[in-house]
Amino acid sequence: MGRGRDDATVLAVDDLQEYLDVYEHQLGDDYDVRTALGGEAALAALSPEVDAVLLDREMPDVSGDDVLAAIRDGGYDCRVAVVTADDPGEDVLGVGYDAHLRKPVSGDELTEVVERLLSLSAYADAVAALHEASERRAAGEHDPERIRELRERADAIADGFDRRDYRVVFRDLP
Repeated sequence: MGRGRDDATVLAVDDLQEYLDVYEHQLGDDYDVRTALGGEAALAALSPEVDAVLLDREMPDVSGDDVLAAIRDGGYDCRVAVVTADDPGEDVLGVGYDAHLRKPVSGDELTEVVERLLSLSAYADAVAALHEASERRAAGEHDPERIRELRERADAIADGFDRRDYRVVFRDLP
């Protein structure tokens, strides 16, 4: 389950130390930033504590796409933004990334994408809790106040969403 901004953990992955230093410098005051130099190091650094991943796609040892596959196959509850020098286009959403950034990236862009990733997680958590409360209601446990609170929470988070965010949140639904 995702955490709030104050205790969110961001894993930054790149094959160039200079980029990792920038990510840590730009985000370190607001998040617990962990870095991994290359895909192998990223695989070793994955843990349930990671809330968001900034992932270079083109790395010589293990590609970003392979790291993403390991994240999804491993059931890690984190959101992933691809960070690449090339224009990744909207196809990255179909591959499983939740957002994309193009290098070089400014501090504002980094903060904005991490906040977006955390909002996506918070929304998914709110919808899951709402679903669970609704199931309990159907089973005879009636807590209309809790259902109202959860619905309002989900709505408040979604107020800042655009079409792309909804595509990402509901991408994995059948």
